Amino acid sequence: MPPCPMMSRMRNDPDFQDFLWLWNQRSAQETPAIHRRIARWLMARRDAGDRRLLLMAFRGCGKSTLIGLWCAWLLLINPSTRILVVAADAQLATRMVATVRRILESHPLCAELLPDVPENWAADRFTVARPGALRDPSMLAQGVSGNITGARADVIICDDVEVAGNCDTLGKREALRERLAELEFILTPGGTILFVGTPHCEESLYRDPKHEDAFLRSYRRLTLPIMNSAGASAWPERFPNEAIAMLRQRVGALHFERQMMLKALPAEAARLDPAALIRYAEEPEYREAGGRAELSLLGRRLVSGGGYWDPAYGRPGSGDSSVLAACYADQEGNHFLHRLRYLTHDPDAAEDPATQQCRQVAHIARDLLLPVIRVETNGIGRFLPALLRRELAKAGAACAVVEQNNHRAKADRILGALEPALAARRLHTHESVFRTRFPSEMAEWAPGVSGARDDALDALAGCLLAEPVRLARAGPPAKAAYWRGN
Repeated sequence: MPPCPMMSRMRNDPDFQDFLWLWNQRSAQETPAIHRRIARWLMARRDAGDRRLLLMAFRGCGKSTLIGLWCAWLLLINPSTRILVVAADAQLATRMVATVRRILESHPLCAELLPDVPENWAADRFTVARPGALRDPSMLAQGVSGNITGARADVIICDDVEVAGNCDTLGKREALRERLAELEFILTPGGTILFVGTPHCEESLYRDPKHEDAFLRSYRRLTLPIMNSAGASAWPERFPNEAIAMLRQRVGALHFERQMMLKALPAEAARLDPAALIRYAEEPEYREAGGRAELSLLGRRLVSGGGYWDPAYGRPGSGDSSVLAACYADQEGNHFLHRLRYLTHDPDAAEDPATQQCRQVAHIARDLLLPVIRVETNGIGRFLPALLRRELAKAGAACAVVEQNNHRAKADRILGALEPALAARRLHTHESVFRTRFPSEMAEWAPGVSGARDDALDALAGCLLAEPVRLARAGPPAKAAYWRGN
């Protein structure tokens, strides 16, 4: 049987686009236009001698897989190439190296690269069959905070080195840039550094080069947002416009603009619009049928619910507000902010302020049949759970108390919880909430704005972010938490 003409040509003069096409043919899948565009860009930059590159492409476009194929192709055309993969953590970098290893094992053009020694074929590093005796492996995975001082590389792939957890403060961003600057000492003369990622903050590594402090100002870049300026999808077969619109609703406008449209927007660009709240006036309806308790609202069966208490001293007219938010949720993913109570205390009363507030929370939990109250214990709330359990028992409320210690920034919690719910029109709000200062607090709030009230927003975010608590049914049910079913 005569050899395939394309196979013979690629063995003599392999081209990355042919290498990619053959891999996809073997995998019985098409090569989308966006992948062909990235492949052409990589080839053009290599032919032009560009050695500092930045590829920004929307989440889910397969850029990491494509770069893995590019690494395999580099090893094919020059087995002596040494590639270092750096990611936000070692596990993510290892995934890239493992992907390249699988490609080499399966691609029909790469059989001669497989080594004879199994020790050279690990998940986080491997060495292909190559001439000479180089000290460094063909491919090595390292986290950005790992020890890479003694390594040498001809190509460095910085794959998602910026993530939400390492760029949310000025100190973290400076530390990240300092670590990445060391890569220049590891790269061999004439080597290539390729950054692949999406922005996570305003001062992103990938921000526009017009900014004076742009980290990658001199890099040649390719930017591929999920939609072009005309609103057309960059990959319509996988991401039609309807799916893009639903994604925007689920993740919220800020995260969508950063991760999918590749805009390094400031957190202050996000706004919470009270007009997006869906108003209702009905009260939940409790009933028992067939030995099962049910709670419904607006004709919908409720499946979870609970309260979140962001405590403060609650002194009238001063300091932070002590706020309790009580929410329900149905099985379709709709949330119902049914009560929002700004708790205060009477300074002249005989009982201490903590007991007064715990008693108010207990009565609300009993009246609304809440199965759980989460108490934020970051500040003064450390001693409140025990007091609250005592008051719940006195009030006859079958409600659990969960201590909540938050490590995530408050603004991130608020945006992460409220923005997607508002965008999807899934946050219903009882009319009693509109008689509080919550709507104005919501309209005036913006991330990073000092002095803006956010106590109620934080309490609501705690409700939305919390997992539903489902207690096992044991014995005759009390009129309380068992309306959620088992």
